[in-house]
Amino acid sequence: MKSCGVSLAAAAGDEEKKMAAGKASEREEEDAPRLSAQESDTLARIDSSLFGDQRLHEDGASMKALLIKAVRCYESVIQKSEGKVDPEFFCQLGHFKLLLEEYSKALSAYQRYYSLQSDYWKNAAFLYGLGMVYFHYNAFQWAIKAFQEVLYIEPGFSRAKEIHLRLGLMFKVNTDYESSLKHFQLALIDSNQCTLSKAEIQFHIAHLYEIQKRYRTAKEAYESLLQTENLPAQVKAATLQQLGWMHHTVEQLGDKANKDSYAIQCLQKSLEADPNSGQSWYFLGRCYSSIGKVQDAFISYRQSIDKSEASADTWCSIGVLYQQQNQPMDALQAYICAVQLDHSHAAAWMDLGTLYESCNQPQDAIKCYINATRSKTCTNTAALAARIKYLQACKPHPGSSGASHGSGQSLPPHVSALDQAEGQTSPAKRKRTASPAKSSESWSNNPAQTPNWYPSPQKLQLLEQLRVNRAALKPAQLQMLEQLEAQLSAMNLHQQQMRHSSSGQIRPSLTNGPSAESSLPAHTAPRSPALRPPFLPSPAPRPAPQPSPSVGNNHTPGSGSNRDVPYLQPNTLPHNCTSPAEAWKSQQHLNSTQGLQKSPGSQSACPNGDRRLSSSASADGSHNQVGHSSTTPSDPSEPAVNHLSSTSSPASSSSHTATSGAPTGTAPTKESAVPQGNASTATNHHSPHHSLTPASPAARSADNPQLSALLGGKDGLADSRVNHVHSRGLSSPVSALFTASPSPRSIEPAGSLNKPGSATPGPPPTVTVNGSGGGACSEDSQSPLKAEPPELCIRAPHRPAHSSSTVSIYPTSADVLKACRNLGKNGLSSSSILLNKCPPPRLPPPPSPPLPKDKLNPPTPSIYLENKRDAFFPPLHQFCTNPSNPVTVIRGLAGALKLDLGLFSTKTLVEANPDHLVEVRTQLCQPADENWDASSTRKQWRCESSRSYTTIAKFAQYQAASFQESLREENEKKGQKELSNSEMTSSDSVSRRRKGPLKQIKFGTNIDVSDEKKWKLQLQELGKLPAFARVVSAGNLLSHVGHSILGMNTVQLFMKVPGSRTPGHQKHNNFCAVNINIGPGDCEWFAVPEPYWGVMSEFCEKNNINFLKGSWWPNLEDLYESNVPVYRFIQRPGDLVWLNTGTVHWVQAIGWCNNISWNVGPLTAYQYKLAVERYEWNKLQSVKSVVPMVHLSWNMARNIKVSDHKLFEMIKFCLLRTLKQCQSIKEALVAAGKETVWHRRSRDEPAHYCTICEVEVFNLLFVTSDSYSRKSYAVHCQDCARKGSGDLDGFVVLEQFKMEDLMHIYEQFSLAPALHSSSS
Repeated sequence: MKSCGVSLAAAAGDEEKKMAAGKASEREEEDAPRLSAQESDTLARIDSSLFGDQRLHEDGASMKALLIKAVRCYESVIQKSEGKVDPEFFCQLGHFKLLLEEYSKALSAYQRYYSLQSDYWKNAAFLYGLGMVYFHYNAFQWAIKAFQEVLYIEPGFSRAKEIHLRLGLMFKVNTDYESSLKHFQLALIDSNQCTLSKAEIQFHIAHLYEIQKRYRTAKEAYESLLQTENLPAQVKAATLQQLGWMHHTVEQLGDKANKDSYAIQCLQKSLEADPNSGQSWYFLGRCYSSIGKVQDAFISYRQSIDKSEASADTWCSIGVLYQQQNQPMDALQAYICAVQLDHSHAAAWMDLGTLYESCNQPQDAIKCYINATRSKTCTNTAALAARIKYLQACKPHPGSSGASHGSGQSLPPHVSALDQAEGQTSPAKRKRTASPAKSSESWSNNPAQTPNWYPSPQKLQLLEQLRVNRAALKPAQLQMLEQLEAQLSAMNLHQQQMRHSSSGQIRPSLTNGPSAESSLPAHTAPRSPALRPPFLPSPAPRPAPQPSPSVGNNHTPGSGSNRDVPYLQPNTLPHNCTSPAEAWKSQQHLNSTQGLQKSPGSQSACPNGDRRLSSSASADGSHNQVGHSSTTPSDPSEPAVNHLSSTSSPASSSSHTATSGAPTGTAPTKESAVPQGNASTATNHHSPHHSLTPASPAARSADNPQLSALLGGKDGLADSRVNHVHSRGLSSPVSALFTASPSPRSIEPAGSLNKPGSATPGPPPTVTVNGSGGGACSEDSQSPLKAEPPELCIRAPHRPAHSSSTVSIYPTSADVLKACRNLGKNGLSSSSILLNKCPPPRLPPPPSPPLPKDKLNPPTPSIYLENKRDAFFPPLHQFCTNPSNPVTVIRGLAGALKLDLGLFSTKTLVEANPDHLVEVRTQLCQPADENWDASSTRKQWRCESSRSYTTIAKFAQYQAASFQESLREENEKKGQKELSNSEMTSSDSVSRRRKGPLKQIKFGTNIDVSDEKKWKLQLQELGKLPAFARVVSAGNLLSHVGHSILGMNTVQLFMKVPGSRTPGHQKHNNFCAVNINIGPGDCEWFAVPEPYWGVMSEFCEKNNINFLKGSWWPNLEDLYESNVPVYRFIQRPGDLVWLNTGTVHWVQAIGWCNNISWNVGPLTAYQYKLAVERYEWNKLQSVKSVVPMVHLSWNMARNIKVSDHKLFEMIKFCLLRTLKQCQSIKEALVAAGKETVWHRRSRDEPAHYCTICEVEVFNLLFVTSDSYSRKSYAVHCQDCARKGSGDLDGFVVLEQFKMEDLMHIYEQFSLAPALHSSSS
């Protein structure tokens, strides 16, 4: 009974709970808001495209109230239905949360939609909103992917300009300057509104030219921008700042006197426009210092510190100036300020080391040099190591770290890391800067105050105890004792100095100032507080910062991770975003307080000083820091020059280009302060080449100090300022663009963003670009139960229906056109030539299962030919084109066919056409299986080179001189085995050189040998090759393009010296390639099968390199760790290398040799499929496809019979799609009242591409009226034409084919009967 009683009581309790819950639910139903029909109509027209749109804020209060009500209503519906609602509810809820700036909740809603809607990729508004959320959290990798997919599926998207703008900013931050420039130009031609003004976009474009070292073009762009009427003050100040600093640092812009005068004039005008720019004051100080105006320089530096936060660069420059004025104690204080602000400031450590050396304190100098070498951006590590070794070898003078020798003054010993930790009240925090003539105001002389760096009484007591027990101390305790003794010594010296100062002793100072040579250390790119890209808000609700400007060079140590990225766990999302109220207030604060000029824009472009640029700059030996020798003494016994060549040497002077950089909203950050634009980007600041992208979508985090520095937050300073840049107000939101916020590392978006089951949305599951055909991609999506409570009036948003043409490829063209009518109006560029039902192309996953380690070095397929019959044997063709053979080496081909390779020898080339143009790449000579940076200290993927041009005759002289020089070197070596001419610089000899500076070599590349008049004999000789390998043949797809594509269906020549590199790549549109080594030397090849190109692309992305357009040399260790097989072989003279479809490869010359190469397209379904896939991938990546696949497909239908069923279906489908696109465009033109002008194609007329976005334009060409009248024909696609002019005013539409003719070709193209015998 007792137990029964308990049960009854429990049951009664349960009943009470149920009744209470029922009543609560009834109350909730009563409290739940209901939407009126009018409100539902309004909400149905709202989606993510309003984010950043002025319309959203025209009636801000009422819109916000409606959105809040809608959110409550939608959440109530979802709760009642237990989540079983139409996925569109979650998508719409994500839009509302995004517009309310509740980013984490928006991300959560978008995740639900992503997981429930299999064809989510058709919803452009969803992808746009998701991209904006990723952008907010600085997850650039995923934001870029989302934005690219929007443009791919809907190029005419209403917010396309905003997307191009943000893509431009992200690519600029990622140092992909070509892509960034393209997207900014696309944004510039669009007449719609976006976050930035036209002037601000023009500034970014000019700044990109500067970063790319196109200084003349940058100068013209800046000066053109200054001519703009009503130019905003912020843009004007930033433009003048960049223009002035560029003239100060770039030698090629004129002689020094005129450059400095012009630079000072520009910087003064910049300060008139924005007197509070600490960066402009700093640059002006540098200019004054370089011409010997010491007092003016100190005044400018003082203004810089007054106007902005403390900057390591400014203090380092002040230290150099003091050192030049023979005031070592003041210089010491300034250097200490610099390293306290940024402990990894290599220039400050090197300058401090030279200061100690000048005072004969080598042990302290050694410690400083060691700290300099620990900096990730120190590019002259080898020189510093030699100096350290020399100082260690020298017999130290008695009391070397105490009494002074030579300078008459002794310095406190090296400041230890322990002192650094107490830097909160370091002298760097004091803003007033004393000039040399007023040493009584020196920061270090303040007898009324006890400096905070003095050891505390507790530390002094500990010091005594350690001294007493010195013999029994452990290593760690000995180190602590040494640090405490150093502090005590520094304190005693400082007190002595203070006594001297108080007794009226004034240090002597020079009145004429430093020499005209720059005496300031190169302004190096700041490392920690990286420049935050435009409108990159941080999620944490931190207090809004005060708008006080700061010189962005201050270093604030950040945590080891970027806590702002909310999706660290795959199934949970934080809800810590700024509340709506805070967000709206913050937006007003942003508009009223942030200015374009206060932040250095240079790094806005690339927050992490571009290492590549600084490396090349340093190679030039120009723009050294003031006081730094352009080259480090080669003999360690020589005394160190005052400032060993600093890592920022090249960039030194130019390193500040961008700080004024993009118009920015906050003071330059240390990163931003570095003018990225100048060749100098930030030499002394780290710019790791990691990117924010994970190795794979499943990666939880990525170590990316470079980008994270840019994206992290400095105690939340930038967060609220940058949080809401999407709306435009009285002040340009661009200001937020350049907010700086330090954080040394950033966390990668976690979770497997590629898996639909993951809570974190991201790109859908990886699929091969074209899948396996139409059947692999189903248009029908299985959605969960779509429940819509009857009591609520909620309407789905008005979204254009996604029409899907289900027309078969077999009916007549008339049926096709009838079925395709009224399907859309965007024309060719709005749809791919892949199947309608396939999503945007994606990177293919690596083959599964992974290969065992012993299979990662497969033998290269090689065929040895003995006679001409072997070369024309049909199975040879079949073997080479078999997809299972990524690469084939045909040995002895030249001998078997009796090819006269001498026709391509350097001697014959010079005799035939000595003045023919040669593109020259200047590279670093190094081992074939390694790739080092310019300082030989770090392996990397980026393959650095510079481009120039010469003639065949001049390059032949270089080639011969290189050979003779190597012969002399070999003859001088005694006791070494004599090497053959073709192996004089084998990997062994090259690796020996790596111990010293890498040698520069020149590579003659991309020499056009297509002119039949100039190269008749050479081209005739190639006619001896078997048909499948010839430049022109009926079975070669590229022979049906109808015009020349240089280097593809024409011959190219390469002139090499040992070490010449062709970086990693795939051939254009995945076509096959033929390469013949002319000799006399060998070449070493590396090849990776096509199925692994996705892995290679991810490696490039990790290393911040564009896979399609960048220059990269793979690290073999990385590939083997990822189970990527690598074919490696030697190509000897007379050998032909056949690269199969899509093979990734890279090549290095072992000896002196010439090579000839061209592309071939086998008439197979496999080749056509991969070519179309790359065509679509290029479109997604906004890269031009060199092979016009639509044009080629129509020519194939016109010229050849196809018996391969798969190939026939793909070509036929392409024709069908093109008919549909042409019909859609014509209908849109008729509706707009725009007539077409007949313009028949001429013979050999090349295919046409849009001059703006570079997509192929077929048949209907939108040409500007001006170019049409001049008959120059500037072709646009329909999308770009409408962006420039919505009603197409100013455009003429040319029609090149009659629809009847296209229909006839379509009808006549039919499947031919299969051939029973194969032939080559």
